[in-house]
Amino acid sequence: MPETNTKKGLLGGLLNLPNDDPKKTLFIAILLCLICSVMVSTAAVYLRPIQDDNKKDDIKKNILAVTGMSNQAGTVDEIFSQFEVKLVDLSTGNYADNNIDPVSYDQRAASADPQMSINIDDKDDIASIGRRANYAPVYILKEGDAIKQVVLPVHGYGLWSTLYGFLALEGDFNTVRGLRFYEQAETPGLGGEVDNPKWRAQWAGKKIFDADGNVEIRVIRGHVEPNTANAEYKVDGLSGATLTSNGVTNLLQFWLGDQGFGPYLKKMHSELGK
Repeated sequence: MPETNTKKGLLGGLLNLPNDDPKKTLFIAILLCLICSVMVSTAAVYLRPIQDDNKKDDIKKNILAVTGMSNQAGTVDEIFSQFEVKLVDLSTGNYADNNIDPVSYDQRAASADPQMSINIDDKDDIASIGRRANYAPVYILKEGDAIKQVVLPVHGYGLWSTLYGFLALEGDFNTVRGLRFYEQAETPGLGGEVDNPKWRAQWAGKKIFDADGNVEIRVIRGHVEPNTANAEYKVDGLSGATLTSNGVTNLLQFWLGDQGFGPYLKKMHSELGK
């Protein structure tokens, strides 16, 4: 009882002080900070599942958009259910033979886990990603038994940020259906033009590999004219955003090369001829 009375006395004493008293001001500030911290923490815990669901839903919407399926009738989940999601072992190009659920697999988290990723040598790290997950998901759209489209997650550094996106390929595993970035923080009006629908539209129909199997797709400086040599591999550069343009080229060439999906794409392409 004496201890309780002492606490009440201290609290009452602080509250009874004049409003401009430094002790009372400090006490009220600390009390408000504690209350706000509890409220923010509670909201964060409560909203986390909702945020995770919204993030997954946004990923699905971007995959539908890059494949040209956004306008189909039905909910996002109904349309997305047409895709088969598989994990690719990037070291072999084969589908992964493990117990990891490809739908819930988090490639970004895996790339930060030394047990689930590898360090990329500086000479090979043209996309400036540092580490690469051992496995990556692919989203496969079939027409009967034939693969109609395949969507690959890609990412790499631009000027100010890491760009995360999806590259959709036709069933020949060499023709681009679309490229779309769903997360980036490049300069608005410059590098941020990677989100411009007119620029995105240029990717459709472009080719990835030349006759020798080399990755040739790239963003050039300036415009691709009808008489531009090897125009089928080139897309207009972003005006005033050379480093972002180079970043897009680098991330595509990394993920389509031997360190990324290259082994998988070449394997799938070779199976078309069987």
